[in-house]
Amino acid sequence: MFDWIPVDIYTDLQYYALFLIALLILFHSFSSDLHDSENIRFFNIFGVVFMVIFTLYIGQRQVNYRFGDTVNYNKAYQMLLGGGEVVIVKDYLFNYMMVFCSKFMSVRGFFQVVDILYIIPVFLFSRKYFGSYWFFAFFMFVSSFSFWSYGVNGLRNGLGTSIFILGLYFYDRKWLMYACFVAAYYMHASIIIPIAAFVVSGLYRNPKVYLYIWLASIPLSLAGGSAWSGFFANLGFESDRTEGYLTGGSEEYNDQFSQTGFRWDFLVYSASAVFAGYYFIFKKKITDPFYIHLFGIYCIANAFWVLVITAAFSNRFAYLSWFLMPAVIAYPMFRYKIWDNQYRIFAVILFLYFMFTFLMNVIL
Repeated sequence: MFDWIPVDIYTDLQYYALFLIALLILFHSFSSDLHDSENIRFFNIFGVVFMVIFTLYIGQRQVNYRFGDTVNYNKAYQMLLGGGEVVIVKDYLFNYMMVFCSKFMSVRGFFQVVDILYIIPVFLFSRKYFGSYWFFAFFMFVSSFSFWSYGVNGLRNGLGTSIFILGLYFYDRKWLMYACFVAAYYMHASIIIPIAAFVVSGLYRNPKVYLYIWLASIPLSLAGGSAWSGFFANLGFESDRTEGYLTGGSEEYNDQFSQTGFRWDFLVYSASAVFAGYYFIFKKKITDPFYIHLFGIYCIANAFWVLVITAAFSNRFAYLSWFLMPAVIAYPMFRYKIWDNQYRIFAVILFLYFMFTFLMNVIL
């Protein structure tokens, strides 16, 4: 569908499109009232059109090395199309889904199905918790630093996190929520980290403790260095390609993650959501049980990443908390009256949030 777009500009093109939309929201916030019914109607219609085009654009990409593991998934899929046998020993849901799809659709069709499943939970979550203003939350999700990457490269990780978000969509229907968590785990086993964070923060709902856990992880990481990577690898996180993520076991992983060592830039990025949660809960006295639980999941899961931050390719672990950043930052701003000119302040925050994405993925 989009094969006419040169593959070498395919990814950057969507970032420039997102940049224009972020600018549109920013300019609109300084000139219009978001609560006006016509404005709400416009962004709802625009949001649906944007979601459809974005879903097709990411799903109908070409099979090319510029999209990372798209090439490797294609190789496995072509083997299935050719009648090859596979032995499935992990990530059962994703792998059996691939086997099932290979019986009646092409690899491009499979990638489209994966990305529909990747994006729909984000849409549902945004619709439920942000109501008429769902587009702004949805845009914040899809314009996040790693969202595109996990839709074209780390497919299993990305799909696992989206199904986890679907579980949060069913937060008030516990059996469906836990079913989604189980499905997310069998999509990619790394989802055990946010699941564990969900359980811990659910059993002990004290946001001060979540904050202390996150803050403590920084000096512990600085003091322990690579020892934490080895420790978690020995606990069993070495399965599949995870050992390479933690210990830098091959050049492949080091090439994919251009800089190792203590990533202060990514720590500051992560801290923005921690600060947002701190500000809303402790300064603005937000006592929403769901939001406090969400803040706990983020802090605990992100603390795990901080401990292994020096590992090669540790951004794979960072995404196990980063995927919740838009919800942690934006949720209170569309559920509670916090400031005068709240829409304008949100638009500025959204623009700055996206500019980190643009800076890291396009400019640098």
